[in-house]
Order: sequence, then structure tokens, then C-alpha cells
Amino acid sequence: MKQLALDIGLAPLPTLDNFVGVGNEAALAHLRLWVPNPLRSPVPTFLWGESGSGKTHLLRAVREVLREQGSRVGWMDASTLDPAEYDEHWDAVLLDDTHLYTATQQAMAFNWFVNAQTPAHGPARWVLATGDRPPADLVLREDLRTRLGWGHVFQLRALGETERRAVLRRAADERGVFLGDEVMDFMLKRFSRDLSSLMLLLERLDGYALRTQRAITIPLIRSMLEDE
Repeated sequence: MKQLALDIGLAPLPTLDNFVGVGNEAALAHLRLWVPNPLRSPVPTFLWGESGSGKTHLLRAVREVLREQGSRVGWMDASTLDPAEYDEHWDAVLLDDTHLYTATQQAMAFNWFVNAQTPAHGPARWVLATGDRPPADLVLREDLRTRLGWGHVFQLRALGETERRAVLRRAADERGVFLGDEVMDFMLKRFSRDLSSLMLLLERLDGYALRTQRAITIPLIRSMLEDE
């Protein structure tokens, strides 16, 4: 079974709508209020949580919304080995996984932050950043670390196994689809455990089951993969 290829093929574009906000309602509400508002406050926002809690999903979702609005954004993550200089045409600065930044990335992130918050021209720009721990606990240069904690700080909590199953079961029930325990075990063990990917997988399975007039079983999942 080509699990990795399936995960890549099913990976949905991150949006605020397909982020499962169970336990993270406050952070999601904050972003829904801030992002679409052109008069948003420039007070920075920091999201922190363990791996799998949805930090990068939310940051990418925000980037897409801003781009759809015609805004230009500065983006930096740990893979940005040669960060660009700050661009005064940016409307926001997005800094992902700051806890992984090298000394060079930290220096540029600090430069971006200062220029965004105190620009030479125009209003202050919003800074949205993420990390695996609260800003006060980040092992970063002091001037960057303290600035990341200036504004709104939200902890993101990853769903536990029981919660993930409950959300998946509820989504299936809403579709009128029965997922047996063995099928759910198979889905959670063989595919991406990211809920947005699981939801899209469920949608595909539901559609395939309707077309083939079969119940959702492990053999049906294997058959769908072979057909695709």
C-alpha cells in the first residue's frame, strides 16, 4: 500500500474552516476576527504548542486568506535558509517554528519584527509567530524572545486519541456513514493522523462507497486506493 503517496494526495489546503478547533476555540476565534479585518490591530500574536497541535496549519491558512485579500506577506520558517530583507510592501509578517531558528534566522526575524512594528512609512504591520513553547521559555536571542511575547499568546492543544476518534466518529455520523472500530483503527494507523487529512479521507471514502454501493470496510479502502 502506497501510504505516503496517499497522504500527499489527500493533504488538503490548510484553511481556518478545515482546522478542527476542539480545545483551541479561543485561538481560532482570534484569528477569524483578526485576519479578514483590514483595520486589524497590529498587536503581535504568538501561537505555541507541541508538534501536531496545528501551528503550521493555522499560519498557512492565515497566509492564504491574506493573499486572497491581495495582501503581501513575509514568511519565514526553519527551512528558509537565506531569509530575504524586510519588504516595506508587506502587510504582515509570519514566523513559523521560531524555536528552530538558526542565529541567522533569528537576526532576520528580529529585523522583520522591528520593521513591521515600527515601520519607516505607513502603519504598523501584524506579526503572527509560532513556537513549541511560550515565548518566555524560547531559547532565542533575548531581543527577539521578548518581542515575540509582547502581544496575544495562545496555547494550542493537540487532540488526544480519544478526542480524535470522537471527532472522526461524529463527522461520519453526520454523513450517515458507519465506521466500525476496525476501520477507524486502520485509518488512524495507516494514514496521516492530522484531522484535516482524515476528514478529507472520510469524504473520499464516503463518495467511493456511494459509487460502488458498498459499506466502508478495510477491503473497500484498499479497493479505493487501487482504483486511484
